Amino acid sequence: MTALSNSEAKTEFSIHPATKIGVVSLRVTNLENQLTFYQQVLGFQLHWHEGNKASLGAGGADLLHLTEESNLKRYRGVTGLYHFAVLFPNRRELARAIARLIALKYPNYPTDHIMTKTTYLDDPEGNGIELYCESPEDGTWTLADGVYETRRADGSLSDGREPLDVKALLTHLNEDDSLDVSIPPETRMGHIHLHVRDIDEAVDFYHGVVGFDVMGVAKAFRMGFVSAGGYHHHIGLNTWQGEGAPPTPADALGLRHFAVELPNQQALDEVIARIEKAGIPANQTEDGLLLHDPSQNGVVLTLAKK
Repeated sequence: MTALSNSEAKTEFSIHPATKIGVVSLRVTNLENQLTFYQQVLGFQLHWHEGNKASLGAGGADLLHLTEESNLKRYRGVTGLYHFAVLFPNRRELARAIARLIALKYPNYPTDHIMTKTTYLDDPEGNGIELYCESPEDGTWTLADGVYETRRADGSLSDGREPLDVKALLTHLNEDDSLDVSIPPETRMGHIHLHVRDIDEAVDFYHGVVGFDVMGVAKAFRMGFVSAGGYHHHIGLNTWQGEGAPPTPADALGLRHFAVELPNQQALDEVIARIEKAGIPANQTEDGLLLHDPSQNGVVLTLAKK
């Protein structure tokens, strides 16, 4: 990975390099329909279901929490979730996921970002989803001095948004491979991408307070990326819903919060100390320490599940 930090935005601290994005929590209007989609279309396993709440994943740590609430609406032009990104362990498993979508004729949009292979889709309630695997052997991208650039392994330039060669990807499957299986246990939440009201403000929060490293800001594209440990991005930020977009109302479908998982108590305490020093309101919940970024996207700080 060769994405570069903005040297003018460095701090004297960085969040622990083993920090990951954890469970994503969504508000939904029809829990049963959503459970059917995530299990039958995407291959998630049902971890538990209690009343109006349920959890799904790959058999280990929870990846997705769903909470059914009444009278929710889908709003446009507000902050919130752009997509959450499910990371598969290899091309073979991504191929299986895409083949299942094709077999079910579920709309999706395969894309080649060169250093990742991916497809995009929405769940039945309009929540954006990315399914992807890493492919750094195919090339890299950089975002330095506001310029986004993708290069293939042979050095040639790409726009980083090419159509994915689905036929080539599907060669990683055997003819007798079953599509009707659960996602593999190595599957995890790779990153999350948020609509925010202001890029600089969001970077000041996720970098200057929480401690993620800045992997690049592209004002021309109205986006920025931050990460831990040199990963291309754990959190994407954009103002594609409009500069100064208002927060999602209380009756909005979609993101409740997402988890930032720290690998040990010391690493968690260091972030909490910075939150407290900055005077950012936070509440301890059963999921972890809940706070909100300046665009009112919910963030939970917690320990990684063993």
